[in-house]
Amino acid sequence: MAPLRFSANLSWLFPELSGFPARLRAAGSSGFEAAEIGWPYAEPPEALARAAQEAGLRVVLINTPPGDREKGENGLGAVPGRQAAFREGLEQAVLYAKALGCSRIHLMAGRVPKGADRAAVRSEMEIVFLENLRHAAEVLAQENLVGLLEPINTRITDPRYFLDTPQQAAAILQKVGRPNLQLQMDLFHWQIMDGNLTGNVREFLPIVDEGYTGFVGCEYQPRGDTAEGLSWLRSYWEMRGRPQAGQ
Repeated sequence: MAPLRFSANLSWLFPELSGFPARLRAAGSSGFEAAEIGWPYAEPPEALARAAQEAGLRVVLINTPPGDREKGENGLGAVPGRQAAFREGLEQAVLYAKALGCSRIHLMAGRVPKGADRAAVRSEMEIVFLENLRHAAEVLAQENLVGLLEPINTRITDPRYFLDTPQQAAAILQKVGRPNLQLQMDLFHWQIMDGNLTGNVREFLPIVDEGYTGFVGCEYQPRGDTAEGLSWLRSYWEMRGRPQAGQ
């Protein structure tokens, strides 16, 4: 069985450091092979690419821009009336992905409009999402990139997020029918919404024993210094016989 490969989600890890270049360097020094950055857009892509290269890291995932955070937006893919903004954000994400050598972009669905009934707007939002996803698939295919859909739980994290279960995401992907759009699994969200982790992983995403060779994203809020809290990762490497960072 091939060992798991881990990527550091730098929107969560190393919060004690200011700026993604510093976090990239810290992740590399800690022995990570790869990194994810939710929204890298506050810093020039060239600076991030240079920092990743110096750290010996692959950037393996970024998100499309969230939209207007002050207005409560958290992605735009399924939001009626925001199609043009979604497509502009997609172009920006592609620009960053190309500069960073990142092959995957999380296409954020966004939130049900405030005050709206989810059931009442579900059909309209799905139509918008399907339209935007078909457009995204064409844009991404031109650059040999993959778009990912990530269900986000609506019980704890974001009560208004449109895409909240793997079943919903899989059904939408089937309707779009584009091979470069795929499902992104987040165990935290899947457990909260459904709980049937073993069954859902086997149904929607192969585990290591079944041939999974991608990265496992480390997305959590560290207690104290991030590097000091990575004993679990060092223990795993020791178990697998991999040299630790600096060896």
